[in-house]
Amino acid sequence: MPTVVASEDQMIDSERIATALPDADVRTARTETEADLIDALDGAAAFVANVSAPVTRSVLDACPDLRIVARAGVGIDNVDVRAAADSGVVVTNTPDYCTDEVATHTVSLLLACVRNLRGYDRGVRAGGWGWHPDGPIHRLTGATLGLVSFGPIARGVVERLSGFDLDAVAYDPYVDADEMAAHGVEKVDFETLLDRSRLVSVNAPLTEATRNLIDADALDRLPDDAVLVNTGRGGVVDEEALAAALDDGIVAGAGLDVFASEPPTDSPLLDCERALLSPHAAWYSEEARTELHETVAANVRAALADETPPDRIDPDADWV
Repeated sequence: MPTVVASEDQMIDSERIATALPDADVRTARTETEADLIDALDGAAAFVANVSAPVTRSVLDACPDLRIVARAGVGIDNVDVRAAADSGVVVTNTPDYCTDEVATHTVSLLLACVRNLRGYDRGVRAGGWGWHPDGPIHRLTGATLGLVSFGPIARGVVERLSGFDLDAVAYDPYVDADEMAAHGVEKVDFETLLDRSRLVSVNAPLTEATRNLIDADALDRLPDDAVLVNTGRGGVVDEEALAAALDDGIVAGAGLDVFASEPPTDSPLLDCERALLSPHAAWYSEEARTELHETVAANVRAALADETPPDRIDPDADWV
């Protein structure tokens, strides 16, 4: 009976995975460090990984029985996909399970920041009744929305905002202009997006090309009434630069669901009055959680049967 190890994580329900894989021995383990992983994966054929498990070349070299790393989520920046391929280990993710939820959460953060709902809530609770608590609010109609990455989530954001009469531009080197145009979005370079956008939605994966893409220089190019939302990966946004931009009025507001380090105990954004934060929860609905476990189990089942999992990550893909 093959052993399947799942990260000890509130997002991952090992009982659901065990039910879906009745012919496997499913176990839960701490996977916070390389040492944790090497110990937990001794003899294991499959690993269901959370967002922070460091699946490095050293770990993969120390676990010769491993056949698949199945990410319980979309991002794979914590997995060395190239090293996995060199070791004959398949890497999968769950690319579609929460597209609806993340797009909806992105729009929720965006609208809450535009309308300064955090400031209004704080003011009313403190006994205030002012309509102008933290600075001016501007009409949404006619603004330009800039999308950093143009995958399924960004397309969902465009669809949900279609009734607001916005212009939309996107930066994504892997999506051509015709495909964007089919969604009513103009393809632009990154600098043009910054110069034209009052609303910015970051949905990019974390790669070497996107790490700290939104830095102090990028934020300085945005208008001072700009709102930035990040539901992609925390490392795409330089949190110190964003906190400074918010405090100095360079950017009007920001909504973040993802952080460079999670939980973000040392993030300067925790002290920003103009930042609206959520705990990497954009993915969550009960329906999404069910689909997540079904997808993970299907990928593991295929790999253990020596079949190609439906959500195999191509180690040679440009974005990996």
